[in-house]
Amino acid sequence: MRAVLTGLMFVALASPSVRCGAQLPAGATAAADTRWPVKSREHVDLWLHAFAVISDDSARVPLFRRGYVDAMTVEKNKAGMVTDLDANREALARRLRANPALVNAQFIALYFPSWVELEAAMDLFVKADGSARTARSQQEAGVIAMLGGVFPAREDREFARRLLIALRSERDKFYHAWWLVETRRRDATFEAVDTLWRRTYLPALQQFLNHTQQGNGEVILALALDGEGRTVSGGKLHTSIAVGFPDSPSQAMDAIYAIAHEIVGSLTGAAVADNTTPAEKRSGAAQRLSSVALVRAGELLLAHLSKPLADGYARFYLQAAGVAIEGDAIAAFARAFPVPQGMLDSIERQIGIAFGGI
Repeated sequence: MRAVLTGLMFVALASPSVRCGAQLPAGATAAADTRWPVKSREHVDLWLHAFAVISDDSARVPLFRRGYVDAMTVEKNKAGMVTDLDANREALARRLRANPALVNAQFIALYFPSWVELEAAMDLFVKADGSARTARSQQEAGVIAMLGGVFPAREDREFARRLLIALRSERDKFYHAWWLVETRRRDATFEAVDTLWRRTYLPALQQFLNHTQQGNGEVILALALDGEGRTVSGGKLHTSIAVGFPDSPSQAMDAIYAIAHEIVGSLTGAAVADNTTPAEKRSGAAQRLSSVALVRAGELLLAHLSKPLADGYARFYLQAAGVAIEGDAIAAFARAFPVPQGMLDSIERQIGIAFGGI
């Protein structure tokens, strides 16, 4: 899940509106610009919703919010609605199982600013059957080539065709209306996350972000996610991160924890690469360790700011993993997500350097 697609990236750079007039927390300073705005995006939610429906989710930290699919099934049943996503669910899930690399298609929506652009790109790709030779412009050729890297085989292109049909039906018949109501219900939660991020944690983490070539970007609150986010990197000028949209203002810190988990990815990847053998890389052991190390790295990052913050992070990820907390949360967290000490030392050293230490 740490893979990052390469190719043409579309980004929305519109400035966020200020949606909260709360007072600054003690000792905090407001961000001086519009870096790293918090957003919600229907097309990102719709895309991830479809993958949640068709995925077998058995990761220690689930790829999607626990109980999400069951809750959405209840909502659709209440509306008396059946869509092409329901009709194509098994065929899509079967191809996803046959080609696990298609899991990386989850990142595609983050490359586009809206459903209009995403739908147009997918439609172009499907009609071209993945061949950039049919493109009428260099831009179209770039879009087809990017999507062709995700859907290379004939069966994968059929998956893309079925997925587009399913998404159109799901959006028109059910999801668009549901999403408008649900995001409106979470307005206060959005404001709480936005205030915490802009006024407290972005200023505290900006030096780290600058050092790791993530000086600017956007945070997208996504309804289907929880502890496992999705990130695409556009270099130091723009990174898109999708994290879970908390259920209530009292849970706003959950989004901050998930952001921390995402922004340590580059340091973690380097530490895993440096501290695993060629045999471990060939066997897949290094890849499996990467996701666990990423969870641990987020705690090390926040521990640089405060111990209570690291403790809250540990509790959030223990809950996401379904692990009961007995006694010290940090100790339980270390047991639940075991990582070699040398690798942790490497990550912690790099975090210190990013904050200007030795």
